[in-house]
Amino acid sequence: LSFRNGAGPFRCLAKLSFRPRSYQMVPLIMGLKMGENPVRMLIADDVGVGKTVESLLVVKEMLDRNKINRFAVICLPHLCEQWKQEIKDKFDIDAVIIRSNTQARLDREIQGDISVYDYYPFQVISIDYIKSDTRRNVFIKSCPEMIIVDEAHTCAKPAGATKSRQQRYKLLREIADNANQHFLLLTATPHSGKSEEFQSLLGLLKDNFEEIDIAESTQSQRKELSAHFIQRKRANVEHWMNEDTCFPTRDAGEFDYNLSSEYQDLFNDVLIFVKDLISGDGTKRVHYWTALALMRGVMSSPGAGIEMLRNRIEKLGEKDNETDDFNALLDSEFIELDSTPVEFLDSKQWTKSQKQLKNFADRLDNLKGIKNDLKSEAAFMIIEDWINNKHNPVIFCRYIATAKYLGEVIKPILEKKFKGITVQIITSEDPDEVRKERIDEMGNSKKRVLICTDCLSEGINLQEYFTAVLHYDLPWNPNRLEQREGRVDRYGQTAKEVKAYLLYGSDNPIDGVVFNVLLKKVREIKKSLQISMPFPDNSQTILDTVMKSILLNPQTKSDAVQQEFDFMNDERKEIEDRLSNSIAEAAKREERSRSIFAQNAIKADEVEEDLKEVDNILGDPKAVAEFVVTTLQGILGVQIEEKKYGYRLFTQNLPEILKFTLPDAKEIKISFESPTPEGHLYIGRNHLFTEQLCQFILANSMDKAEKRAARTAVIKSDLVKTKTTIALFRCRNVIAPKNGFGRQIVAEEMLLWGYSGMPNEEVFLSQEEAKEILDNAKATANIDEASRWFDFLKPELEYIKDFKGKFDEVAKLRSEKLVEAHERFAKTVGGSKYKIVTPVLPMDIMGIYIIVPE
Repeated sequence: LSFRNGAGPFRCLAKLSFRPRSYQMVPLIMGLKMGENPVRMLIADDVGVGKTVESLLVVKEMLDRNKINRFAVICLPHLCEQWKQEIKDKFDIDAVIIRSNTQARLDREIQGDISVYDYYPFQVISIDYIKSDTRRNVFIKSCPEMIIVDEAHTCAKPAGATKSRQQRYKLLREIADNANQHFLLLTATPHSGKSEEFQSLLGLLKDNFEEIDIAESTQSQRKELSAHFIQRKRANVEHWMNEDTCFPTRDAGEFDYNLSSEYQDLFNDVLIFVKDLISGDGTKRVHYWTALALMRGVMSSPGAGIEMLRNRIEKLGEKDNETDDFNALLDSEFIELDSTPVEFLDSKQWTKSQKQLKNFADRLDNLKGIKNDLKSEAAFMIIEDWINNKHNPVIFCRYIATAKYLGEVIKPILEKKFKGITVQIITSEDPDEVRKERIDEMGNSKKRVLICTDCLSEGINLQEYFTAVLHYDLPWNPNRLEQREGRVDRYGQTAKEVKAYLLYGSDNPIDGVVFNVLLKKVREIKKSLQISMPFPDNSQTILDTVMKSILLNPQTKSDAVQQEFDFMNDERKEIEDRLSNSIAEAAKREERSRSIFAQNAIKADEVEEDLKEVDNILGDPKAVAEFVVTTLQGILGVQIEEKKYGYRLFTQNLPEILKFTLPDAKEIKISFESPTPEGHLYIGRNHLFTEQLCQFILANSMDKAEKRAARTAVIKSDLVKTKTTIALFRCRNVIAPKNGFGRQIVAEEMLLWGYSGMPNEEVFLSQEEAKEILDNAKATANIDEASRWFDFLKPELEYIKDFKGKFDEVAKLRSEKLVEAHERFAKTVGGSKYKIVTPVLPMDIMGIYIIVPE
């Protein structure tokens, strides 16, 4: 467990604090296949499959092979802390966060005239900090050899992009222009529904890729692209090599609610009000969209409706911004979208209706609370049921005002109902570090409810503390639906089942159209095809459907709602059919893409064979657990108790050198499994505690100090029929390219060897046989009092002196197996073939263990 330089073809595996799944190794193999060319990939696996781990495996391998010395992760601001923690926990690399609130401190730590981008080798950078012209230019000059871009879809180049999106794309474009730049793009939703956006991401990998339309691409184009693009749905990896990949079952569905009579009357009045304002104004489509935004806000919550209306009253007389706000209405990018919009239609029209606006706002004020706002009552009842069934929910709202309002309404009731419950409201108004602190604090409570906006819908890992998602406001973009649910339904979720439910108004026409025409169909496709749906190419169709179904058909107040749900007339049926066809075509395109780029050509069994070999030589999680527990109990006299989900470690008797590697507490819940059960500290082979415990025991054993491991032992056991001797070796191998050029690698491993039977008639054991005996031999009888263990050992030590040639043979046989592994690997990835130059002989004998029969 103390080895950090394994001899297998994957150099990084000895330095990981976790055991990767075989499917997570595929992007690494793709990267190594690129040989001396720069590694450029778009990793577009489904939400929650493990893109972070996959990308960092590539980076760690390249660091260990000396192909790169520096790397940077470019991500959304609120994901910086999470990336830093992942890099430290899983790869033991200390990265610095570079953003507006850290730059000054980092500059002060640097001596001389050098930029932070040159000084710090490992960086996590906020894209919204680095994208400005001044900072971008400095960064480009000092850019690390490897760049990872998280949530890359937010950096695509759409037509009519906002300045913010243009700056992001320009940053990536200038990085990609360096022909030697290594570049990893990560996104679960690469195809937003607009081909030009998706193709702009492909163009960052290789210029000519921007011209490739996958649906119309040739076989040679697909082959070239597949070397750089991997996209697997969760079903592809759920039982790869029949291994348990720890994905929960998703219970997806919907709840409906009815408006109270007072809310229904208000809705009808607002609906007729906006229809009157836009009637006859077919030339300004933005008017329909902003009118829809008002309707959406009013139906989101009294809080959001009041804020919209009062903001509009305050803005009367000011010049309106008549820009196309289509993307904002579709939830295409959350960063600035949880605030309620204030610009609606021409000021002259709104000024005439100031009295009505105030009346609407006042009426909404009287509808606050679960008595009249039956949407909030429905949410409370759902949450109450989930908590009673041991689910901790995340509730996603569209607007800051809605999240705050919902918190004000249900938090006091929940706190009264459930003792010790924690309810938090998190929006984009909270600084990034505050969001993380609040989420982490929630882990101290067994019952917890998180009410948030879409500021937490991308990239944030919530699976440790939450097991359910409620969409309080329906997203109008299927990508957002999947991103939200993927916060809890992802690799690492320890619950067997997670819930993902939509809440919609059964008598709310806007919800009715979005649910019935879009989200319901998307979920049916998800269930049948097991793919997450991007928004259809012709995404404006959904808005056309909503507008024509709700805003463009005059009716009286009394029959407004009934007619809104009548989809049987020819025009509306035609619109619905057109949208259904668009969704079906998008689904077919997505399924075809994933079948092409699932990378099935990489042989799963060969990957798994190498991983299992590493487990045997360097130690798997089971070996870590056995070593730590038996050493603490048997050698150090430390109390550690096995519990249902892990162990409870009592730290009082730990040596001081070990105490500092753990949290300062008398009792600590620990686990050797990843994903780690909630509330437990993960202890892996590369955790500092494990490393220090290894070094402590090794040093004591070599120095013959107290609290040491036995380098020799004799036991009687019914496992063997004749005396059996097991030798434990430390083997060092020098690995170099077959052509003699290039860097040599010195690797170390543990090897077991042994023999049984009488002198000169011994039967020699393989590594596997020796390990089987050593793992399972238990003392079943006492050694005779008249005998001493040394009486067994001394003649054995004299006898095995004659086996030096055998020891060397063991080392050479191992070197041949390593040659086979490297040759097999070279065949998979191409490039240089490796051989073992020579084992470093003689091997170090670390221990001799004798098992005698009863």
